Formats: sequence, C-alpha cells, structure tokens
Amino acid sequence: MATAKKSAAKKGGAKKAGAKSASKGGAKSASKGGASKGASKGGAKKAAAKGGASKGAAKGASKGAAKGGAKSASKGAARSASKSGGRAPNPAFMKPMQPSPALAAVVGSEAQPRSQITSRVWDYIKKNGLQDQQNKRQINADERLRPVFGGKGSVSMFEMTKLVNKRLK
Repeated sequence: MATAKKSAAKKGGAKKAGAKSASKGGAKSASKGGASKGASKGGAKKAAAKGGASKGAAKGASKGAAKGGAKSASKGAARSASKSGGRAPNPAFMKPMQPSPALAAVVGSEAQPRSQITSRVWDYIKKNGLQDQQNKRQINADERLRPVFGGKGSVSMFEMTKLVNKRLK
C-alpha cells in the first residue's frame, strides 16, 4: 500500500509542476530543470508532456539522429580531413615561368611560378609608390614598368596582371 501512495504522490507532484509551469511560462521550468527531470525519469516525451521541451522538437531531434546521424558524421569527418591537410595548389600555377627581359628588370631573371612573379611585381609597385593615390586600382608606370605595360603610363590592376602574364614564357 505504501508504494501505491508514493506513486500517487509522484503523479500529483508532476501535475502540480505542470500547472505551475503553465502559469509561469515554459521557459522558466525548462531552465529550472523541468526538462531534465522528465528526461531522466522517462525520456523526452514525458518531459514534453510535463512542459519542458516541445514534442515536435523532441521528435525532430530523435528522427534526425536516427536518419542522418551516420551520414552527417561521415561528411563531417571528410570535411575535417580535407581542411586539416589543406588544398593542394594547381600544378599549372606552380610551374616555373621565364620572365621576358623587360619583366626581368622588375622581378629578376630566374624562372619562378606565376604567383611569385605577380607578388614581386606588387612588391615593386608598393616599394616605389606607383599605386595611384586617388584611384587605388590604377598603377602608374615608371621607366622599368612602362615596357611591361606596353608603353602605357597607367593601367588598372586587372589589366596589369594580364600584361604581366603575356610577358611570361
């Protein structure tokens, strides 16, 4: 008989907690531990019935874990593996290119990858202050860059890359 009274007392307590959470707001009971109490005693559905988490959220969480758990875990592992190793550069960009004599006056005569040559041209431009002050996209040519730019006094940075790439073999 004592056990029957205890279970009845527990049920009554659960009803009181549900009534309190309904009057005070579901968020407070969830933050006080209403959801965790229900979850430890009988799962997410009981907690949802008591006023903790909503039934839809509990169902959606369990469905997502059951359906796509393995897939998303394998995708995540693949992503982390690809990020940690880094992306391999395209071999075409790493191929050493020989600059023309006009370009060699700016970047040096040794064969270098295209990215390194572009970087050295930018270093030269910044060191000599050849970037236009009003329009930063314009590059003003000096006596060394004028032959590289095809005789032009000023070119855009996008045109500059195109003109530099023409001077590579």
